[in-house]
Amino acid sequence: QIVWFKRDLRVHDNAALAGAAEMGDPVLPLYVAEPDLRAQPDASGRQWAFIAECLEALRADLAKLGQPLIVRTGDVVQTLEGLRGAFGVLGLWSHQETGNGWTYERDKRVTAWARAHNIPWREPRQGGTIRRLKTRDGWAKRWDAFMGEAQMAAPPLPPIEGLEPGDIPSADRLGLAADPCPERQRGGRAEGLSALTSFLEERGEPYRKAMSAPEPGARHCSRLSPYLAWGALSMREVAQATWNRQRALKHSETPTGGWRGSMVSFSGRLHWRDHFMQKLEDEPRLEFENLHRGYDGLRPAEPSAAVLNAWAEGETGLPFVDACMRSLKATGWMNFRMRAMLMAVASYHLWLPWRASGERLARLFTDYEPGIHWPQTQMQSGTTGINTIRIYNPVKQGKDQDPAGAFTRRWLPELGEVPDAYLQEPWKWDGAGDVLGRVYPEPLIEPVAAAREAKEKIYAVRRGEGFRAAADAIQKKHGSRKSGMPMTGRKRRAPVRKRKANSGQLSMDLGGVSAGEG
Repeated sequence: QIVWFKRDLRVHDNAALAGAAEMGDPVLPLYVAEPDLRAQPDASGRQWAFIAECLEALRADLAKLGQPLIVRTGDVVQTLEGLRGAFGVLGLWSHQETGNGWTYERDKRVTAWARAHNIPWREPRQGGTIRRLKTRDGWAKRWDAFMGEAQMAAPPLPPIEGLEPGDIPSADRLGLAADPCPERQRGGRAEGLSALTSFLEERGEPYRKAMSAPEPGARHCSRLSPYLAWGALSMREVAQATWNRQRALKHSETPTGGWRGSMVSFSGRLHWRDHFMQKLEDEPRLEFENLHRGYDGLRPAEPSAAVLNAWAEGETGLPFVDACMRSLKATGWMNFRMRAMLMAVASYHLWLPWRASGERLARLFTDYEPGIHWPQTQMQSGTTGINTIRIYNPVKQGKDQDPAGAFTRRWLPELGEVPDAYLQEPWKWDGAGDVLGRVYPEPLIEPVAAAREAKEKIYAVRRGEGFRAAADAIQKKHGSRKSGMPMTGRKRRAPVRKRKANSGQLSMDLGGVSAGEG
């Protein structure tokens, strides 16, 4: 029984591993490092560095169970065929994956191989997304039920003789370019568990208030998103740990401060994470095409290379935008609001096609999750047809989210001479000529004028014939059925006020333009 690990790099609460072991046959745990997958425009060296650390930890955990991880580099179908010839394959197991277009096509080839050799391929769920979902009605209850199931223990694995474990390839061997990310999180299950514990017990109290700003968010958001994206932790164990923490707080005899509110917010974001993944699961084309086709042709098919590169390198001349981008390049993580702002500035102010800027962001995110990234990319670019248009004012965001300027100054030391009052709009400072165009670029655009022009173009589409009918169909298929989903077992309180379902800005801890503020 081959267990093919993909985005589920753990032995605990692993339905594929547990199911294979129950068959009573030898279990071969396999990971295939695929150069063609790493050659895709959404893949990067920082992602692979995190994955490689997860694989080292997974190999050690599997060895404790009796059979270490087998790693092969190359094509999956060719690898499986080689194992079939050498050992015989009775069954193939892997978790369902909401991946990118390349993995979807790859899995179709694996399906054909398995059918050709009469090998059953079993794909249990590992998260809240549901394959071949017919309606969103009742989705949240099904999510709660799935997350409430018992976690699966890691099974013993008798060793298989005659298998070379294989090495975990370097990024260079996979054809990945150098990608320094000096402050990224380390991979591995132990690191994930440490982040989970520290968030629930120590760091998370200011979460609700801190999540929107980049500097406090880096400390007080959960930072679980990369461990969930690559499966070092299961969503079920995170959800249950959060619910347990909520129950403990509810019965605490000492003051809980901001803990209870923050845990309610975080629990809701766990739902929202899978809510967005379900969108790509239901409609894979939205990785490449406007969800609402009324926006086709609105933006240029090809971006201005100079503008795209300036944005991606943190050289737009808009200080807070550039500070956020440079921070992301160095850390591989950014809180949700700032991810949304970066995407919105690219799509509205700079009028870049979302696919081009989305690819650049995907490569920068250590926690890149296609099922969250592409629906959020479109949401922040205004092409879903069902979400409120959010055109962030980057100057105002800088003043609101970095009022003391510490974050901006850390990442833009070239603005050291600019007075605090002009830090977010240095072009208004009398001494701007000594800085702009010399050590820091002139702004690519005038923010207010660029936003006004973009808004006019977007709303012209919305006023077009047939727009509403298409938007209603999209809402019926993809829209949230309710806002505010409670912890399992809690009675729902009557809402204080009504909100439009799925309306615009979501300050999600785990669902930003990738895996969000997790």
